[in-house]
Amino acid sequence: MFSQERNRQHGSPTVALFATAVAIALIAFPSPIEALGTGVCRIEVLVDGKPLTEHPARGTTYIEALRGREYALRLTNLIDRRIAVALAVDGLNSIDAKTSSASKASKWVLGPYETTTISGWQVSSTDARRFFFTTEEEGYGSWLGRDANLGVIEAVVYREKKPRLTLGQWLGSRSKAAPSPTDRARPSAEAEKQAGEAADADDLAATGIGRRVDHRVQRVHLELEERPAAQLRLRYEYRRQLVHLGVLPSPEEETALARREGAKGFSDFTFSPDPFSHGR
Repeated sequence: MFSQERNRQHGSPTVALFATAVAIALIAFPSPIEALGTGVCRIEVLVDGKPLTEHPARGTTYIEALRGREYALRLTNLIDRRIAVALAVDGLNSIDAKTSSASKASKWVLGPYETTTISGWQVSSTDARRFFFTTEEEGYGSWLGRDANLGVIEAVVYREKKPRLTLGQWLGSRSKAAPSPTDRARPSAEAEKQAGEAADADDLAATGIGRRVDHRVQRVHLELEERPAAQLRLRYEYRRQLVHLGVLPSPEEETALARREGAKGFSDFTFSPDPFSHGR
């Protein structure tokens, strides 16, 4: 398992936590939290720090990919013990880009009620490269030759087997879940223009590997329960494909629905017109 170091701007020391080695994971530093979730954990996709709107449909949950935009994944631990989260984007582990079972995957570790943001592929103990929405041909999975699971974000959550006090609990909680924002991310005017230009294309969405950012982590060891406590899955597509799948309405349907939303039963008083009156 891996853990993310405390923010250096606050001068906090790096803390290594060790327990019986059963799985390897990363603990990422907490970031400022509503989203797809269970009673154990939740996940949300952020663009410019705001969560994208989720669309439950067809037995899963969809989000609209915004072409060319960077995104991040915010994880929240909703219970009073540590959890380890196997987090895959396009079928690739976000820590090492490997494909494996969730039980054997390297995982992110979150303390009790902790929230953290994973902004990209972890490429070293100090750096990550940003997630961004692109096409299948330009996606990281295609570059690696592992393109069987594009368009999916999945988190499998394991509880720590034996809860114990962490340094954060001894010194005071490091991070509590912040209130969920009520607003959802909206594409900028430029993004909307780009999306409109791309509407004529048949490109399918995938995730690229982008610019390098500071993201310091360290390895810790946890003893985890054998069975996962939760499994969270998100599908993402561009608007054209979401319309095709019936997840979002077409522009014509949106116009018609907007008109119907303004419908009302009564206005000024009058009698019903008589089509048989012939002007009488």
